[in-house]
Amino acid sequence: MAPFAPPPHAGVMGPHGPMGPVEAVTHAVNPWVALAYLVAGVCFILALRGLSSPASSRRGNRFGMIGMLIAVVTTLVTHSLATLPEIVGALVIGGGIGFVIARKIAMTDMPQLVAAFHSLVGLAAVLVGLAAYFNPDAFGILLPDGTINPVSRVEMGLGIAIGAITFSGSVIAFLKLAGKMSGAPIMLPGRHVINLGTLVAIIGLVAYFTTDQSIEVIAAITVLSFIIGFLLIIPIGGADMPVVVSMLNSYSGWAAAAMGFTLHNTAMIITGALVGSSGAILSYIMCRAMNRSFISVIAGGFGADDSGSGGGAGAAKSDRPWKRGSAEDAAFLLKEAQNVIIIPGYGMAVAQAQHTLREMSDLLKEEGVNVKYAIHPVAGRMPGHMNVLLAEANVPYDEVFELEDINSEFAQCDVAFIIGANDVVNPAAKSDKSSPIYGMPVFDVEKAKTIFFIKRSMGGVGYSGVDNDVFYMDQTMMLLGDAKKMVEEIIKAI
Repeated sequence: MAPFAPPPHAGVMGPHGPMGPVEAVTHAVNPWVALAYLVAGVCFILALRGLSSPASSRRGNRFGMIGMLIAVVTTLVTHSLATLPEIVGALVIGGGIGFVIARKIAMTDMPQLVAAFHSLVGLAAVLVGLAAYFNPDAFGILLPDGTINPVSRVEMGLGIAIGAITFSGSVIAFLKLAGKMSGAPIMLPGRHVINLGTLVAIIGLVAYFTTDQSIEVIAAITVLSFIIGFLLIIPIGGADMPVVVSMLNSYSGWAAAAMGFTLHNTAMIITGALVGSSGAILSYIMCRAMNRSFISVIAGGFGADDSGSGGGAGAAKSDRPWKRGSAEDAAFLLKEAQNVIIIPGYGMAVAQAQHTLREMSDLLKEEGVNVKYAIHPVAGRMPGHMNVLLAEANVPYDEVFELEDINSEFAQCDVAFIIGANDVVNPAAKSDKSSPIYGMPVFDVEKAKTIFFIKRSMGGVGYSGVDNDVFYMDQTMMLLGDAKKMVEEIIKAI
């Protein structure tokens, strides 16, 4: 590729050489810009702090909105890459689309919406990187000899690579979560060798890009990164989706941070680092909750052995005797109970049963029953999925407990009411060493005096593909059917 023409202006000297016109403007008002970005960064930190608890999540969202407003306004005031009509037009189009989506999206569709948003962040990082490559003078990364600063090339290459991986990986996650693609792992022959080889090639190309800034090199980095994103997520099964969502969230943050270095934008660096690190921490928490290593999740195939179950034992167990209960049975025993623990899962989300479930809980509390909700870290299809649904139904925060805080109470529990959950209550995780979920912390529901288990049919197993011994226990009554309709029938019987 022919060298770029030297900049026509006498640029201000910056850390990477002469600055472009945009960076020179920013440099001239640097103290105020730095202060504004610092305030925005503090707001983002307070946003993460607020989002750590359902009780303070609204306040956290407000801090995030304020911080983003400060960052966007500061960037628009100090940069002149686009005219005011172009900026307003982009804000109106993007804001309008976001508003319509936010108004129409159902809470049950939040996981795939989050995956879709991650894909847009990744695509934005790729486009910004390519824009910097084709117009380096405007980004202040062009040296007097007409070449791009080598340090900026590394930042650009990494930003494009991480952004492309985030985009294509998030597209696959969206398709799996939306049911437009099978949630089962798709195993490609020799996938580990292919993935490792592709990643090594991308890293090598980014390093080579520092000496050769030809369009062929940047194109190869972009294409290979898009490909590896698909290859990494395709073999990951539905049971690992909470980890995948948080992992992609982390990737999107690091992509934004890399582009922040290319753009010399402090706000992007701060925001990207916060999102990237918090997403990585969340991925680690999710992996611990499943007793899985991050590498094993990336390798994929959770619950995907040839038998389709833990150690080949799941399929045959469906022929074992089990007891079917009715809404009247459940209503009678629930009213007579002193302590009831409700364990929601993705089945509740699909049936949109959270509001009727809260109504049932309110009726039980009027009867003097102590009702609590038990939330597993990986219940649902994204981190915090069940918490969000219960908050939408106005379930009091003090009635919702995490696994480690409530697991000891099942021994004194009269009724464990499982609605749409499966893997998170499967005792095979504690007893069957051949099970793919062995070692995953689960609820001790088998210690409850009575178990009501709502699921659509006995024919299916959990998203991990593992059958559940709880179905066949003496104290278990299966309530088969749509979760929302079953709870409505229980409410009528109460």
